[in-house]
Amino acid sequence: MKKLFLIIGAPGSGKTTDASIIANKHNDIVHYSTGDMLRDEVASGSELGKTIEGFISQGALVPIDIIVNTIVSAITNAPVDTILIDGYPRSVEQMEAFDALVSKADEINLISVIEVRVCEAVARQRILGRVAEAKLGEERSDDKEEVFYHRMKIYTDPLDEIQKFYTAKNLLHVIDGERTLDEIVADMEAFVLSTRQV
Repeated sequence: MKKLFLIIGAPGSGKTTDASIIANKHNDIVHYSTGDMLRDEVASGSELGKTIEGFISQGALVPIDIIVNTIVSAITNAPVDTILIDGYPRSVEQMEAFDALVSKADEINLISVIEVRVCEAVARQRILGRVAEAKLGEERSDDKEEVFYHRMKIYTDPLDEIQKFYTAKNLLHVIDGERTLDEIVADMEAFVLSTRQV
C-alpha cells in the first residue's frame, strides 16, 4: 500500500525544498511537486503543456481533472511506498475530488496533510528575493512580482475550509515554516518517519 503525505503551504513556504531534501536522504521515500510535474509537461511542448502554461503564467489554478490525473499517475507509478506530494490541494474542489478518489482506492493510504505555515510577509520576501536572483538568469514566469499577491489569494481563500476538513479527519499536521531550513526539515522528517509506521 502507498503511504501518502500531502504538503501544503503558501508560495515561498519552502514546502518543495523541504520535501525534496527528505526524499533525497531516504531511498524508500519519493517526492513529487505538482508544480514541477506540470512544468515538466509544459517543457515537453505538448498541447496539454501549452494549456497548462496558460494557467500557470497567470498564477491561476490548473483544471482539476489535469491535476488529479497527474497525481494519480505519480502515485501509481511511484517506485517506493512512501510518497510526498506538495502543492496539493489548492482548492476545496481539488480537495473534495482527491478525497473521493482516495476513499475508493484501497492501494492509497493518506497518512497526513502537512501544512508548512508562514505569514504573508515572509512568503513575499522569499518569493520576491527569488525573482531578484532570477533576473541574473532565467526568470520563472510564475515568480513575477505582480503575480505574487494573486497566487497568495488563491492559496489563502480556501485555506480555512481545507484546514477544517482535514482537521475533522484528524489528518492535518502544522509545521512552523518560519524557522531555519534545517529545523523545518528535521521536524517534517521526524513526523513522516514516525507516522508512516502506524
